[in-house]
Amino acid sequence: MPVVQVIDKQSHPVGELTLPEEIFSVDVRPEILHQVVKAQLAAKRAGTVGVKNRSKIRGGGRKPWRQKGTGRARAGTVRSPLWTGGAVTHGPMMRDYSVKVNKKVKRLALRMALSAKVSEQSLLIVDDMSMPSSKTKDFVQVQNALNLEKGLIVVSKKDNNLSLGSRNVPHVKVIEHNQLGVYDILNTNTLVLTPQVVEHLEERLQ
Repeated sequence: MPVVQVIDKQSHPVGELTLPEEIFSVDVRPEILHQVVKAQLAAKRAGTVGVKNRSKIRGGGRKPWRQKGTGRARAGTVRSPLWTGGAVTHGPMMRDYSVKVNKKVKRLALRMALSAKVSEQSLLIVDDMSMPSSKTKDFVQVQNALNLEKGLIVVSKKDNNLSLGSRNVPHVKVIEHNQLGVYDILNTNTLVLTPQVVEHLEERLQ
């Protein structure tokens, strides 16, 4: 089982933590990670764009003029895509971009992403990430001590001071443990967990 060092907010060692092997020592398969990340990014797409085609646009039920004898081109409706005020040909339509991924695959991908951070030595276990105030300068001191240039901080429950103090700091994101996803882990340089979050992940991914 992987054993990692537990540090405080000043990056001083305060102990060790044994990580569950079935979660933090999984063989990484890029095709599984790619499948889940693609599904997560696709789910963020709204897909609400849409235009009206001939069947949806109002009007145009009557033929503008008779077929022959007027000297003008044939026309069947004033809502033709060739006319002003007409419909749109082959325009974008509302659609659902979501991709179905099985729950077992999602959990496996999350274990792989966590294992990748351990193997890259990009995982930090901090004993406590609570902040005494919501001032940005206090959080920046902790950020500098932990060397978080681009970091993801996962906490067991919402901390208003931590959220407020970090929201103006670029490239640093704070989320709760139940919001953790594969894309968030792979899109950060350093992952910060607390021992309580490790327990929650163990319950979630067993």
